[in-house]
Amino acid sequence: MPNLNKINIARRTVLSGLASCALAGPVFALDKRTATRLVDQLVGEINAAIDSGMSETKMIGRFERIFSDYADVNIIARSALGPAARSAKPAELEAYIASFRGYIARKYGKRFHEFIGGKIVVTGTTDRGKFFEVMTVTELRGSAPFDVAFRVSDRSGRNLFFDIIVEGISLLSSERVEIGALLDARKGNIAKLTRDLARLG
Repeated sequence: MPNLNKINIARRTVLSGLASCALAGPVFALDKRTATRLVDQLVGEINAAIDSGMSETKMIGRFERIFSDYADVNIIARSALGPAARSAKPAELEAYIASFRGYIARKYGKRFHEFIGGKIVVTGTTDRGKFFEVMTVTELRGSAPFDVAFRVSDRSGRNLFFDIIVEGISLLSSERVEIGALLDARKGNIAKLTRDLARLG
């Protein structure tokens, strides 16, 4: 059986977010091959970070760059905020998204060290209609392999991942619960949430 402790750590690490051929340059139509290549590239960067031996601080910085390049930060951040995102003022929402990006990078980047000696391998891609689901297997030392699926779409005009499913659990949904609780604790004040996210993670 998988080591549940390590799977829980991995669930909070892999997010990262952390898939796009849409770095700088023209955007190509998303298809099965493109989605697979996207996650192959993402996984390559994650594996390189795992094997680098860099300090935690540098790893957090590396993860923030990976997350910015491959994740649909706007959609993830808005989804995590929930209904409050629709009523937020543009400047307020922009500040929140910027703070959320740093929060996610710190939160999951700190756990990259748990992956040392492990790896992530792409195993296949399925067309889900509105998005592609790219399956991977994550292997950690001392733990049975477990499945991780990256959901990739081009709905923002770029090919990016917008959710990760670890053993059936959506990390996007998990963040929605956590950010929702943080917002409730601040009585719905997005400015306070934004300010506090800069210290959390």
